[in-house]
Amino acid sequence: MTSLIDWVSKALMVIAAVLAFLLCFLVVGDVSGRVFFGSPIKGTTELISLSIVTVCFLQAGYAIRSGGMLNVDTVVVKFSPRVQSIFAVFGAFAGAFFFAFICYGTVDGAAHAWTSNEFEGEGAMRVPVWPTRFVIVLGTGLAAMCYVILMVENLQRVIKGLPPVLSSSQH
Repeated sequence: MTSLIDWVSKALMVIAAVLAFLLCFLVVGDVSGRVFFGSPIKGTTELISLSIVTVCFLQAGYAIRSGGMLNVDTVVVKFSPRVQSIFAVFGAFAGAFFFAFICYGTVDGAAHAWTSNEFEGEGAMRVPVWPTRFVIVLGTGLAAMCYVILMVENLQRVIKGLPPVLSSSQH
């Protein structure tokens, strides 16, 4: 299960990187159109605003599994390895709860965006919202699972008296 989640996290990270790369061309095209032709690319604002959210949530699982999420350990490092692992278990639990809460709260909005054919923008370019909403569901669900895995790994380390792991790359 862990290897599947790692693979999916990496695949979504690659998709996010490609999307971010393509957005660079859109921004350059839009700015060039404004400066040289007095005409921006229609829908750029809508595409960028939805794509930034998409890129962020596609990267969440990879950030957790690679140890890239914010981790403040100024006080925790003063404790024994077992106590550090206990704190890591609670931190992973909080992360899992947080992302699961967002996932749960976003499912209805994603379904509504799909069934009501919700769009962002007016006029010449209208961008459907449902892909971004479903990416939020996918990204937060994956992030919650990544934190559950991290919680289990650190719970095992509590039992063994070992220092915590903050990512899959540490073992």
